[in-house]
Order: sequence, then structure tokens, then C-alpha cells
Amino acid sequence: MIPSPSLKINTMRHEEDFDASLSGDDVLYHAEKSSWFKRKKQGILTDTKDKKDAPEGLWAKCPNCNHICTINDLDENLFVCPQCDHHHRIGSNEYFEMLFEQGSYTELFANIKSKDMLGFVDLKPYNKRLEETYAKTEIHDSITVAHGKIETLDLVIACMDFEFIGGSLGSVMGEKISRACDYCLEKKIPFMIINKSGGARMMESAFSLMQLAKTSGKLTQLSDAGIPYLSMCTDPTFGGTTASFAMLGDVIFAEPDALIGFAGPRVIKETIKKDLPPGFQRSEFLLEHGFLDFIVHRKNLKSKLAEILTLFKH
Repeated sequence: MIPSPSLKINTMRHEEDFDASLSGDDVLYHAEKSSWFKRKKQGILTDTKDKKDAPEGLWAKCPNCNHICTINDLDENLFVCPQCDHHHRIGSNEYFEMLFEQGSYTELFANIKSKDMLGFVDLKPYNKRLEETYAKTEIHDSITVAHGKIETLDLVIACMDFEFIGGSLGSVMGEKISRACDYCLEKKIPFMIINKSGGARMMESAFSLMQLAKTSGKLTQLSDAGIPYLSMCTDPTFGGTTASFAMLGDVIFAEPDALIGFAGPRVIKETIKKDLPPGFQRSEFLLEHGFLDFIVHRKNLKSKLAEILTLFKH
């Protein structure tokens, strides 16, 4: 004979009461049992528009191993996954805060902004895209230039922001790099570019392509003056940046597992109709084949830069 549901419930309640009596908590147990589900106010309803979702930006998921941790924990670890050591993409502000002494630096050429010289329209007008990106990112363009000190040594860093139209190379980026070179020539300060770009900005057409020659010429002036230029490649470094200033450094290095190349691996595979070797276009692959001088972990970046600058100084 199958016992009825009500009999099962009564049996469970009896067992719970018996367990509570054995532990000497029967008085507390009965008090809690009788009060834990009291509804003092009837008809509690919440409109959909008033329901609260979990706040955004509190948690981060590693794209490599799917490890989830808080943004604060990730920040304290320099945005490196504590589980698999994956280097998350970060912006210019994070690099400046990490590298310059006490996070103190002076931003240069912040007044230069992109303009829609060609009246370009794809899915939306370029001018409107710029306005939306300025409002969303609150940065001036796809590259930010700053002057500060690493330990006691002066350094000018131009760092790209991938969130600004994919860190694309446009007229403003070329102009800022050129002015940074002039600044370094005048003050005899080493120059460094942190590359993070998807390539040239198609909305500026030939104006974008002209920046390859413009920046290369300026870096030649640094070389002639004996002023060090360091190029750091992060994930991803592609297109016009790789075809020009990213590969012209006196020292060229990268973060671990950074994707670096001109055309993407999918495009190359479809073009040559062959499978690509494991780790193709990753920084470890490029180091093995002589395109990089070394790979540096983000935790060691500041001390490594201080070491390089000291060597160049002497």
C-alpha cells in the first residue's frame, strides 16, 4: 500500500521535531518554525519595471578558461586571470596607472580629435559613430599619449584603446605619434608605443594609409637622434600597425599569448589553402621565429622597462 502525501509530510515533521528535541534545541526550533514564513503584509507584488537585476560590472569571466572572479580581484591581479594567467585586454588608463610612478602622468595632445573629412557612411555616418564612441568610452581617440616616470626614468608612452573603434589607425593616431616623436626629440626622452589595434580605420580611407609612412618617418628621426623607441605588442596587434611602427622598435616585445600579425589567421588559411601550425601568430610563435626580442608578463612589465631604460641610458 502506497502511503498518502499527507502521511509522508506528517512523518517528516515528526522526525524533524524528534531531532530538535535530541539536540536540546526544540524550543528554538519550534519558535523558528512558527515564524520563519510569516507574511505581515498581504498582496505584495512588484511591477516588472521595478524589479532589480544583478548590478553589471561586478564580475568578470575569463575568455580562455571561463574562470569567474570579481572585478576587484582581477584589478588587484593586474587584469591577469588567477586561474590560467590569461592577460585580459585593458585600456590606456590601466597601463598608465600600472607603469607610471604612483599613477602620476601628464596626458599630451588631448585636444586632437577625429573628423569626418570624407562624409563616409557605412551602417551609420562616420561622424555619428565618432560621437557615440566619444560618449561611450570617454577617451579622446584610439590612442592616448602620456609622459611620466618609471622609477626615476622619464618615458613617453602612446597606448592604444581597442574599445575606440577597434584601436584603428586613423589620422589622429598618426598625428599623436608624430607629435610624441617631436616631443621626445626636443626633451631627449625615450618613446614607447603599446600596440592594440585591428588595423587601419577604413572610414578615413587613404588618410589612414598615409599614417604608415608618416609615423615611420618620424620614428626614423628618433633613431637618427639616438633616442630609444620601444614597441610593445598586445592582443591583438594587426593590420597597418604591424605594417609600420609596431615592427620598427629598437626593442620589440609582447605580452604572453598575444595575437600579432597583418592579416588574420582565417584569411591566411583561406588564401594559402593549408592548415596553419599550432599557435600561429601568437607571441610565443613569433618569439620562436625571431620577430620578437622577448615576452614579458604584465606583473614584470614595469621592472623590465626600468631595466631596459637603464641599459639605454648607459
